[in-house]
Amino acid sequence: MEKLNVDPKATRQGTSNLSMARGSLVACSTLLLAMFLLVGLLLTSIAHHLNHDAGEHSRLDIENALLSVEKIAGSTVKDYAFWGDAYQHLHQAIDVEWAFVRQNLGATLFTDLGFQGVFIVDPAGRTVYSVIDGQLQTVAVQDWLHAPIDTLLAQARAAAVNSQSVSRLINAGGTPAVLAAAALTPGTDPDVTADDGPQSVLIFVAKLEPARLEALGRDFGVQGLQVASSDAGSASTPTLQLKDNAGVVQWSSEDPGHQLLVIIVPLVTVAGLIFGLMAWFILRRTTAAARIMDSNYATLQASRAALAVSEERFRDVAEAASDWIWEVDSHLRFTYLSDRFEAITGLVRRECLGLALDELLTSDQGSLSIWFKEHARRANAIVQCNYLSGEGEVRICRLSVREIPGQGYRGTASDITEEVAARRRIEYLSQHDALTGLANRTRMQEFLEGKLKASPTLEKPLVMLSIDLDRFKPVNDLLGHAAGDEVLNQVSRRLQDCLRGDDLVARIGGDEFVLVVADMSSPLEVESLCRRLIDCIEQPFYICEHEVFISASIGIAMAPADATLAEELLRYADIALYEAKDGGRNTWRFYAGDMNARIIERRQLESDLRHAIKNDELRLDFQPRYRIEGKRLAGAEALVRWEHPLRGLLGPDVFIPIAEETGLILPLSNWVLHAACQAAAGWPEDVMISVNLSSTEFQRGHLVARVKSVLAETGLNPARLELELTESVMLNDEKIALSIMLGLKALGVRLLMDDFGTGYSSLSYLRSFPFDGLKIDRSFVGGLTASGGDQSIIQAIVGLGRALSLTVTAEGVETLDQLKALKIVQCDEAQGFYLSMPMNAQAISELITRRMD
Repeated sequence: MEKLNVDPKATRQGTSNLSMARGSLVACSTLLLAMFLLVGLLLTSIAHHLNHDAGEHSRLDIENALLSVEKIAGSTVKDYAFWGDAYQHLHQAIDVEWAFVRQNLGATLFTDLGFQGVFIVDPAGRTVYSVIDGQLQTVAVQDWLHAPIDTLLAQARAAAVNSQSVSRLINAGGTPAVLAAAALTPGTDPDVTADDGPQSVLIFVAKLEPARLEALGRDFGVQGLQVASSDAGSASTPTLQLKDNAGVVQWSSEDPGHQLLVIIVPLVTVAGLIFGLMAWFILRRTTAAARIMDSNYATLQASRAALAVSEERFRDVAEAASDWIWEVDSHLRFTYLSDRFEAITGLVRRECLGLALDELLTSDQGSLSIWFKEHARRANAIVQCNYLSGEGEVRICRLSVREIPGQGYRGTASDITEEVAARRRIEYLSQHDALTGLANRTRMQEFLEGKLKASPTLEKPLVMLSIDLDRFKPVNDLLGHAAGDEVLNQVSRRLQDCLRGDDLVARIGGDEFVLVVADMSSPLEVESLCRRLIDCIEQPFYICEHEVFISASIGIAMAPADATLAEELLRYADIALYEAKDGGRNTWRFYAGDMNARIIERRQLESDLRHAIKNDELRLDFQPRYRIEGKRLAGAEALVRWEHPLRGLLGPDVFIPIAEETGLILPLSNWVLHAACQAAAGWPEDVMISVNLSSTEFQRGHLVARVKSVLAETGLNPARLELELTESVMLNDEKIALSIMLGLKALGVRLLMDDFGTGYSSLSYLRSFPFDGLKIDRSFVGGLTASGGDQSIIQAIVGLGRALSLTVTAEGVETLDQLKALKIVQCDEAQGFYLSMPMNAQAISELITRRMD
């Protein structure tokens, strides 16, 4: 048998080749395994950081969203709480009609502003006014919230000292809610006097219900924001614990890192399987060393190609996972910009490569090249930059920076233009009126203090104009609040047109405006400005196809002549405004030192009047009225007098205007009506009693119900009661006035038009409204004589009364000639000092007794 010869050298060579092949295979396997592990660790780290950054960004957005809701709620409750009318109607007295029926603090707070709970808590801690989901309720706020409120009330009253409100997040029955509270104060209203002692507190509560919470999150770029469910806090569900233990919220995480892993991990796994199969195949072929080495070489090349493809895919995913990625060299010139750069900025990438960093990006913190050298080595170095997009629009980005030792820097850029705009909008709303866009009280205060720090002089004073619109309330009452808002917007534009660019116009509430004007050289220049302001406001407004006319009153205070502090300057301008309105409106007044004394005196008189009504310091006199034919007593007019303990006997011309302005006219009128009817109840049935009514009583006060109640209490026959009205009753709202007058006529009382002839449309009113008589104003009777004078005018009025079947009464008869002239023209009745002076209740009773004898 032929012996088979085996070349040992070849064997050794084959063995050596096999060993080398195996060694190479082991080394390659170890290298690739380490590479897979490294890739896996890098992917996991990148995914973790992406998820963490996205979660922190969402948490910041949620906190900003809740903070903006808190600020808006706090600003809204402060506007209502620091309102003189609210203080008067919800602290000094609880006027449900004013608050709820007339929608001053009613259902619109729920339907328009989303406040489910509106509460007034009085100084004793009792909830005296509640509106729940737009419905008037009798629910205590602590019962509705299931939480004590003593601390909140104390904080709200303490904050009112600095003209601030308090707001917080709370847990309302498992639902997060925003609670805002402010103590009721008169604000700057000079017509409202603050009481001693603690104030009542106004509380607004807005629940962040699911739909509202989700919409709030969506506005700030957070999807699926909701109250945390029972399984909240799991790895896949991010949560945020709200402050003040208001609850926990969760949202749908974008999880960009998870998306990255979903794409890359399968690719890495496939590559690993391929490598494992290759290694198994190589080990199976170790007996053919040459082919195995060749095969290993080819396989290695294929693996490298696959790895290159895998790395390219990884880069693509990284490009899609962030806004855009950048790198600069040690000279701060761009060496790399990711594909997302063009999509986000609109710029061409190849044109920007090689540009210096400062040529593309700018920062408010100075040169970026200097900033990088000073700050980029810190962990989490971030700087806000501006750049000009491809469309020519200024955009804002947040640049995160990492240093590459010895090579330059790299990082990512996130576009935050919308986020910055939202933050600026919140800051803008905190200092501007939401309706008109004018500066609000806060901005006005800052502006005024800044101007005062510049130390104005007597030659170049700083002028403050406090403006209040006249006849504005009927616009709201007749045309609605939307029309009123449009008028306020047009007034705002007109005021701005009258000023220079460096002056300030602010709306501080309702129809009140403040103007701050610098460098006015003389009072004549100030008066010229006031005349321009009033003239422009008096121009007609065209609203909803209606022509609307209003005017304005202006109070003026100047620094440094009147004051050098912002609070005092504003107060003095308000005092001057009050004098302007008291002087007939549609005018202006400069502040003078004695004005403050008059304000104090008027407020003291108001306080004394409240005390007088409560303690029965008023009295009634009666002015007899006679039938001219036969000089027979027909009735008497009730005239109220005030026995003031210090000032003596005061007539109605002194205190009736104060009563009308402060709301005391209703209790005063109730007293007069009741006292007059009670006195007349003991008179004969053919003697009438006349009582004057204020136009204010037609706008509020349930007049028909009050008259009906007095008639029932006193037992007076309604046919013996005459109510005297002036033409101003019909000027405010003819439809409402007519409805009330028809209600009074249904009770059986008589209606007289007082001061006939002094208005411009009395004839139309006589034809349209259910009057039973008219009283000729004393200004016509004063010039009347039997031989002429105003006899023709009186005769025309008497003829008009007869044509309309009205009783005609002449007022102010003081001479025999006047009485004879009235008899000639066949006037029905007369009253005046010639016939009889006003007398007290006992004297009128004696007069009636003598008449019967």
